[in-house]
Amino acid sequence: MKSEDTRLLRFSTTRSLVCELGAIGRLGEICANLSPGKVFLVTDPGIVAAGLHEAALDSLAGAGLACSVFQDVQADPPEDIVLNALDLARNEEIGTVVGLGGGSSMDVAKLIAALCYSSQALSEAYGIGNLTGTRLPLVQIPTTAGTGSEVTPISIITTGATTKAAVIAPQLLPDVALLDPELTVGLPPHVTAATGIDAMVHAIESFTSAIHKNPYSDMLALKALQMLSVNIETAVHDGGDLAARTAMLLGSLLAGQAFANSPVAAVHALAYPLGGHFHIPHGLSNSLVLPHVLRFNYETAADLYATLAQVIVQGAGEGSASGSDDVASVSLPDYFEALTDRLMMPSKLREVDVPEDSLPMLASEAMLQQRLLVNNPRKVSEQDALRIYEAAY
Repeated sequence: MKSEDTRLLRFSTTRSLVCELGAIGRLGEICANLSPGKVFLVTDPGIVAAGLHEAALDSLAGAGLACSVFQDVQADPPEDIVLNALDLARNEEIGTVVGLGGGSSMDVAKLIAALCYSSQALSEAYGIGNLTGTRLPLVQIPTTAGTGSEVTPISIITTGATTKAAVIAPQLLPDVALLDPELTVGLPPHVTAATGIDAMVHAIESFTSAIHKNPYSDMLALKALQMLSVNIETAVHDGGDLAARTAMLLGSLLAGQAFANSPVAAVHALAYPLGGHFHIPHGLSNSLVLPHVLRFNYETAADLYATLAQVIVQGAGEGSASGSDDVASVSLPDYFEALTDRLMMPSKLREVDVPEDSLPMLASEAMLQQRLLVNNPRKVSEQDALRIYEAAY
């Protein structure tokens, strides 16, 4: 490591990680080791309709643990969902909280564990380091390979018609991340594609983060991008391929560990207003702006993008990228444009019914995401954001 790259390194992650086929069957044993009390399972109606929660309930029952299920989590969960879940949990004498589902269920589970027996209001916890006290034992079980929420100290909640806020605190890091690739087999191709791109963006933005970039996160981001790029097309087009599903789930976790410590930047900042105003899924929002943010960042991040492109090319078994670093890095946005086409994802804002006259408003709102924009390798002005949206249109 060059002397100019030396900086203070702080790295935190979930205490225990389990990734194996059928891992859901170990939930009862894991929860019993954390607390003998009742388990509060946080999930969504889709998980319940698909019966994915049944193995969790069977495992808990086998360990002699009672369980209460909260199944009303919505995508981009509003505050009311969190508050309703808190009311239920507080009446149940909960010992352990389990999040089962995508990022929304896991984000709600984090806040239930943190606030269940706290006098702190949810509104007081928003921001960085504002959460007080300790939390209940927490286990997270992702059913998508994308958010990495099972290894991040972050919970994102919808606070208004179009606005979101984050609770960021070390207490939100779970005790256990339980990864069972079999739970992801039934994901529709478009969900697999969008969440997979989300995980790839986590790896890219972590590796190029301006403030907290560090060797540990770099290592995780590169491995994550390699695993994700090699397996995403197989997972999308052959959802029953358990090897690909396992690699995607683990790659998402590694990317989550990376960006939890070396945070994301402009791609996410520009994606959030798209989700808030037009209810575009988060991974798809990221995908729509990604190539254009990469091109914008090129003048300050060319060497880093060259490294990322090299990882993708080598992972595909094509050997080393040929030519100069410039050639390799220029190809990165082209790669993602071609990838989204092969994954049959929309590639333009107009294709997801974003009105062209909304672009200035989106650019203005993206500027509110300064906690993310400060991490971008190139400073982003409101005019820059508008030009990126225009390029994506």
